[in-house]
Amino acid sequence: MSRIAVLKGGRSLERQVSLRSGARVEDALERLGHEPLPVDVGPDFVRRLRDLQPDLAFVALHGPGGEDGTVQELLEILGIPYTGSGVLACQRCMDKVLAKHLFVEAAIPTPDFFAFSQVAFRELGAADALAEIEAALGFPIVVKPSSQGSALGIKFAGDPDDVPGALVSAFAYDSKVLLERYVAGRDLAVGIIERDGEPQALPIVEAIPLDEPFYDFEARYEIGRTRFVCPAELDADTAAASSEVALRAFRLLGCRGFARVDLLLAEDGSPTVLEINAIPGLTETSLLPQAAAAAGLDFDELVATILDEALARAS
Repeated sequence: MSRIAVLKGGRSLERQVSLRSGARVEDALERLGHEPLPVDVGPDFVRRLRDLQPDLAFVALHGPGGEDGTVQELLEILGIPYTGSGVLACQRCMDKVLAKHLFVEAAIPTPDFFAFSQVAFRELGAADALAEIEAALGFPIVVKPSSQGSALGIKFAGDPDDVPGALVSAFAYDSKVLLERYVAGRDLAVGIIERDGEPQALPIVEAIPLDEPFYDFEARYEIGRTRFVCPAELDADTAAASSEVALRAFRLLGCRGFARVDLLLAEDGSPTVLEINAIPGLTETSLLPQAAAAAGLDFDELVATILDEALARAS
């Protein structure tokens, strides 16, 4: 039996999702014979971990502070092994702009984009370049904050008049924004878990929002807002190509343990990578557990697999 600190909550906008993920992990750890030590991450985080002295930390945090390498760096300072990706991989995944530049450099398909910071917008006249950006990307344009998850702050700009408001919304969540070419297609998610140090793609999940313009925060986490199909109804070649590009992205950003790669399957049948979630949700409606179930892994087995990989790295 191991004593496992379950890191959850935090102060990000995804706090409630993280609390739900953490609670499910705690229940699974108990059933697996471990001792879960719930930790709602806050200002006393370091002190609490010193007092608890866990064998390992199961990171169930989402969003800034928990998914961007911050908590991971503190865990490394304290010498506590943990689940999931390391500091650098978390930083790469959380920063959508950085990740997309790396995708482009490695010839991994991703929608065309431009990005700029609040400094560029306020002090360098970036707003005067919007016409060039709009001409290059065409409409609609997807405007999103660089470092948020769960579709928070994402807006669709259907014409030039929509762009300023979409930018204001995105800047409310982050100091850097991404303007991305809209790709019409199907929302796919490829869950990836490691076994014996080798990443494996799980069956692909397709998310089909019901009465929603796109797969937004509410569609992700409110039961009944989205229909999920797993395995997604894809021909063998398309499924293989989608899994292969997801694994390439996982390896490129240096991920480990588990992750979820979000794709769009364009109308021509080609997969294009949107982003990687280094610590995907583990709630009742989350996609990674659904993919694991389709692969024959129930939730307890998924948690055990993630835990075993982390413990093996620590040994």
